[in-house]
Amino acid sequence: MLTQFEALQLTKDENGQRAAWTQLTDADLMDGDVTVRITHSTVNYKDGLAITGKAPVVRRWPMVPGIDFAGVVETSSHAEFKPGDKVVLNGWGTGETHLGAYAQYSRVKGDWLVPLPASISSWEAMAIGTAGYTAMLCVLALEGQGITPEKGTVLVTGAAGGVGSVAIALLSKLGYTVAGSTGRPEEEAYLRGLGAAGIVSRQELSGPVKPLSRERWAAAIDTVGSNTLANVLGQVKYGGSVAACGNAQGMDLPGSVAPFILRAITLAGVDSAMVPKPKRLQAWSRLASDLDRQKLASMSRTRPWREVLDIAPEIIAGKVRGRIVLEVS
Repeated sequence: MLTQFEALQLTKDENGQRAAWTQLTDADLMDGDVTVRITHSTVNYKDGLAITGKAPVVRRWPMVPGIDFAGVVETSSHAEFKPGDKVVLNGWGTGETHLGAYAQYSRVKGDWLVPLPASISSWEAMAIGTAGYTAMLCVLALEGQGITPEKGTVLVTGAAGGVGSVAIALLSKLGYTVAGSTGRPEEEAYLRGLGAAGIVSRQELSGPVKPLSRERWAAAIDTVGSNTLANVLGQVKYGGSVAACGNAQGMDLPGSVAPFILRAITLAGVDSAMVPKPKRLQAWSRLASDLDRQKLASMSRTRPWREVLDIAPEIIAGKVRGRIVLEVS
């Protein structure tokens, strides 16, 4: 039986949403067959939405937010895990319908957990986090559509964010020529350091939609949605593909069918929260082999977990570069 432990709890009433650090016990944990002592977490765009209340991410109250954690198995009745095992969790409704990562302990279904690859530390696992894991899923989606380095340049939108940063590092190591789109020109040196060969201004893509434009990209990874995604679709070369995984600009897609029926391109949707376990294992195996650890370290920084309330509005405002690792005390 656990003694009291600390957690960030979101509550909601007629006066709105509030966030406060509180003490929980074993009785507060939800159903599951594995209890994990959390050592590290991170802050994703969805976490920022949940904490600030900018979007209805949370669907159970009260809620401990946080969709990612890395930690050590404390107790387990699941056949795959035993006490002392290092594990990582991404998604599965944690921080939304199941108490999440901003706590010292979490009880979850063992089927949600991935054994941490031996070559990846718990800190690195959260430097990767859902953002980096999603970037790997996007790369796998493009590979599945036959996009190889010799096909041409791959565009990454929202390039200075978490997904974009890891996507550039992955693609460049795999031999692709990468262009990064950002609204922060001061980040050019950072993006080139990750492997971007070219920089595209956000304004070139976020304005009024042109159903078809000059063919520029063999493929793209889009984290932005809305006008940006529609304009990117209109610039992809014949037979190309776009992996879409985000909605930073909006949920709408104000485009046309022209890129699909005149250039035979593919729009591949990429979800990270409910991906079946075999695909998760594949993604984490590829991250262990294909992600440059020095680049991962260069795009990441450590913050105390109590600063997450300050970080949440920063990530929503697009002020966070790369990845943030939270050390859970």
